[in-house]
Amino acid sequence: MSSPPSSSPPGRQAGRWLLALAWVAGLFLASRFFGEWEQRQENPNRELSSTHGAGFVEVRLQGNRQGHFVADGRVNGQAVSFMLDTGATEVSIPADVASQLSLEKGAPVMLNTANGAAQGYRTRLASLELGDIRLSQVSAVVVPGLPGEQILLGMSALKRLEFTLRDGNMLLRQNTNR
Repeated sequence: MSSPPSSSPPGRQAGRWLLALAWVAGLFLASRFFGEWEQRQENPNRELSSTHGAGFVEVRLQGNRQGHFVADGRVNGQAVSFMLDTGATEVSIPADVASQLSLEKGAPVMLNTANGAAQGYRTRLASLELGDIRLSQVSAVVVPGLPGEQILLGMSALKRLEFTLRDGNMLLRQNTNR
């Protein structure tokens, strides 16, 4: 009497490995797709196009799901993420982001935030870019308690631009004839 085979035929075992590999690959691709989809929902302005006209540059921003205007840009030549905040007096930078950008902390300043009073530090941005809009020597504050990676683009930058809100989009315009 012969004993039953102790293992599956080699083809069946290879098939199980291939099936498992296919599942892992499928899950990996699905997680990448949905991760990128979620990022596009948070920041629909990853690739900004600018419109140039006689004496102006315009950038159009779409609001995200929460109605916020989030866009990628640059500070001192380094890539950053901005959230427009017309209620903020200054461009406000989380301390971790300021450290990554090698920004110097200047004079301490007391800030009135939605969460109460906080201490920040004055700084100056040599350059700030949003699409083809370029600002130089922008006043800003480093805010140690500000969570996240986004820089709040406040009025110290926005007052140099014209901005219009219409149909869930914000149009930013920089006059270049100055």
